[in-house]
Amino acid sequence: MYESFYNLQGRPFQLTPDPRFYFSSRTHKKAMAYLSYGLNQGEGFIIVTGDIGTGKTTLVRHLFDTLDRNEFIAAMIVSTQLSAEDLLRSVVAAFGLDAQADDKGQLLSRLERHLREQYAMGRRALLVVDEAQNLSNAALEEMRMLSNFQEGDKALIQSFLVGQPEFRERIFAAPELEQLRQRVIATHHLEPMEQEELAYYIEHRLRLVGWDNDPCFTVDAVEEIYNQCQGVPRRLNTLCSRVLLYGALEEIHEIDADVIRAVVSDMATDQRPVQAVSSARPVQSQMPPPVNRQNDATIPLEASGGKSAEEMENRMDKLENMMKSQDETLQKLTSIMAQLAAGGSKGDDS
Repeated sequence: MYESFYNLQGRPFQLTPDPRFYFSSRTHKKAMAYLSYGLNQGEGFIIVTGDIGTGKTTLVRHLFDTLDRNEFIAAMIVSTQLSAEDLLRSVVAAFGLDAQADDKGQLLSRLERHLREQYAMGRRALLVVDEAQNLSNAALEEMRMLSNFQEGDKALIQSFLVGQPEFRERIFAAPELEQLRQRVIATHHLEPMEQEELAYYIEHRLRLVGWDNDPCFTVDAVEEIYNQCQGVPRRLNTLCSRVLLYGALEEIHEIDADVIRAVVSDMATDQRPVQAVSSARPVQSQMPPPVNRQNDATIPLEASGGKSAEEMENRMDKLENMMKSQDETLQKLTSIMAQLAAGGSKGDDS
């Protein structure tokens, strides 16, 4: 919607990771340096961690875009709660091989043969595991075993493990992962962007979709965006996307701090829990309803409100007479209606 209002060729702040929008902030540039170092080393594990929304997946996909396909074959898996054997099957499938086998040995043999064939053609294998914090220790040990594939003194496969901060903590704390730790050659933790980088980040994304200074973000708007998002890319994208929508609806071409605060207020309302409105009557007290003593069959007639049996019998007689009177009235009305109907029929015949 806002794309047409601002004459943009796409959505600059989409949440789906897209390597085309990769922004080389200081922390991402450092992470890329470590990944490049790992590729040059050609062995061991590189670990990259970061909080949710800091751009880990975009970083990895940007790395894939920069690889020389004549030199590398690259595969990526997104980890879930996989057993060690399921992880192996995922790795085999990620390299385009048949993951169906009767046992683990067949899978390992198939993968090793493929890696040796690629090495013979001058290509090295790179495996990236995203969301690595979901891997069990047994699955991580399986990955370490894959790093044993060698041709002479050259490793046939190299692995990058990307995950949330708790993954790094577990790697360096679990005694059973000591052998894996010894093969980690570099680690990096992605930090949020710094405040002075934010204006360049916004402009970078806007220019990729044909932005021509419309809308214009004022200095105080950029400062307010940073205050609200603390430099986390996914939060920035979410807020800026809503800002552009708000700006288009209100036909705003200069985005200032007041606009940012208005959008933040709207988003806070979106997240507020909705009160359930019920048409049912309010719940009454759980006290039992009062007993009508005259209708309570457990109370003798002589004790019901102090009425005697004779008085109750008189009431019953009156009620019976009333019902007889109603029956007689109904019979008279029926007779009159019949006579009227007969008279109308004769008038029609004449």
